[in-house]
Amino acid sequence: MAVKLEPLGNLVVIRPSQKEEVSKGGVLIPDTAQEKTQEGEIIAVGPGRKDKDGKREKLDVKVGDFVIYPKFGGVEYKVEDEELIIFPENQVLARKTTK
Repeated sequence: MAVKLEPLGNLVVIRPSQKEEVSKGGVLIPDTAQEKTQEGEIIAVGPGRKDKDGKREKLDVKVGDFVIYPKFGGVEYKVEDEELIIFPENQVLARKTTK
């Protein structure tokens, strides 16, 4: 059974980018010794926080955006052997663009 996360309010679910690091000498550095990545793909977004009039605020990011987020913070969550991070949208630092 596939688990689908539906973030609430202004929360977003991020799939961190996976990258293997190799030292200058050609040694593969294990995941446990690597520094945490700070970028990933948005795979789910909440409907937006409600303002004081009860209207939903529009989020600045959407599903499919590649973003940069803080090294510390958010909630790490594992779904079917996949590590995900849940962050408030307002803590996402930047969206990566090709422009």
